[in-house]
Amino acid sequence: MKLTVIGYWGGYPKKNAASSGYLLEHEGFHLLIDCGSGVLSKLQNVVQPEELDAVILSHYHPDHIADIGVLQHARLIQGFLGKELPNLPVYGHSFDEHEFSKLNYKTITKGVPYNPKDTLSAGPFKISFLKTNHPVSCFAMRIEAGGKTLVYTGDSSFKEEFIEFSHDAEILLCECNFYGNQNGKSAGHMNSIEAGQLAQKAGVKQLILTHLPHYGNLDELITEASREYSGIIKLAEEFLSITL
Repeated sequence: MKLTVIGYWGGYPKKNAASSGYLLEHEGFHLLIDCGSGVLSKLQNVVQPEELDAVILSHYHPDHIADIGVLQHARLIQGFLGKELPNLPVYGHSFDEHEFSKLNYKTITKGVPYNPKDTLSAGPFKISFLKTNHPVSCFAMRIEAGGKTLVYTGDSSFKEEFIEFSHDAEILLCECNFYGNQNGKSAGHMNSIEAGQLAQKAGVKQLILTHLPHYGNLDELITEASREYSGIIKLAEEFLSITL
């Protein structure tokens, strides 16, 4: 299983960058996790929109779904240019029917609801879910393929359930929208210390901090998290690629 970070900013993309978007590849299958602002532009440095096999969304805030419409039009235009493309499945929760309905577009994309209580199969990936603490319905994902595990927290303040959910994962892709001296609970986000504590208690092999703030010295996030977690810590960065 290979992870490539496409976008990692929280809220909105910095200049010439992208908000949340992560590409997972295994056995030739391309799964895009979240599709925020700027993701389609950056994605084309790695794969083309018509090469995606599925998309899965944690929730419907714009910094995680803003480029869904752009993706739909990219595949539509490729169809006009003569490429025969299958209807792309876009997995999302159906607790917000209005937002979920936008995942259906002609014969270009098809919204497929996931049941958070069940395990979802998407190509070679097995995906289980955990409801997060966020102002809107949002779900973390535990993604398994080839005997390896990646956990993506989505957007959330810290919750104890994350520890068991993330247990022994090779990678914890953890949101970190706040510095250690800040409390992100009311906004539904974690700080660096909480991310480190989660990684340590869950016994993950590697912690990647993402959904990053737009201010301050981002290296401080690693310093703060490392006070709690003794393993490998990295900041998400554009096109960071890790093979599990």
